[in-house]
Amino acid sequence: MTSARMRTLASLRGDIARLEAHLKANGDVLDLRRVALGHAEADAVLQGGLAAGVMHEVFAEAGRQTSAATGFVAGLAARVAARRPLLWVRQDFIERETGALSPGGLAELGLDPRRLVTVRAADVESALRTVADALACDALGAVVLEVWGAARQLDLVASRKLTLAAQASGVTGVLLRSAAQPEPSTAETRWIVRAAHSPPAAPWSAWGAPLFDAQLVRNRHGSLGHWIMEWNCDEGIFRAGTTAHSQPVAATPAHRSDQASVIRQRRAG
Repeated sequence: MTSARMRTLASLRGDIARLEAHLKANGDVLDLRRVALGHAEADAVLQGGLAAGVMHEVFAEAGRQTSAATGFVAGLAARVAARRPLLWVRQDFIERETGALSPGGLAELGLDPRRLVTVRAADVESALRTVADALACDALGAVVLEVWGAARQLDLVASRKLTLAAQASGVTGVLLRSAAQPEPSTAETRWIVRAAHSPPAAPWSAWGAPLFDAQLVRNRHGSLGHWIMEWNCDEGIFRAGTTAHSQPVAATPAHRSDQASVIRQRRAG
């Protein structure tokens, strides 16, 4: 290990020690600004809403759950960023797996794509450096770091560094990880998000509201929870959602019953 690396680690440990001493002196509770999500039960568990100026984690399985988690993170970031710019840093490999972020899709969610700045990082190290610098800019409303798969660089030291940067500037950070297992971190909250089955929409509505199966598995200053959360695209808030059916239901074609009857008759004969 180089001497420069040792000095960096020593400086970081000193910062962490001062932060922990401050927490102990104040009853180990941070006086965090909180932003209501709109979902009454989740906000109650979060003691008023999502804490700002800290790091949060959202995990998703690979495949279709990644899209659901991306939508959930977009909603969280929109709530805490308010009308300030949002920076989204993505590992370059992710676009090969899931495609690029769609401005049109974000607009459908009620977000303003003009306030979104995306950065494609060549690797995890580059992404971490970019996010650390971005979290120091208090003109931003939120910073999202999206990483695919296992990443040894995202260790406890890196997590503490991002947390300290977020607390110093008041900018909220969200770490989105797909196809990865949760590891020790200093994140304020950790969520596991899956897609929830939407109930049948009204005949005049082509699309239903986005529904998320959101499980809060880590909460540093409160209890845990598991909810179906619906994102209201018009109002830009989460609210309680319901799933009327465990699986999507498709209408049977009008001619299907006659055909099925003919087939049964032929088999019977």
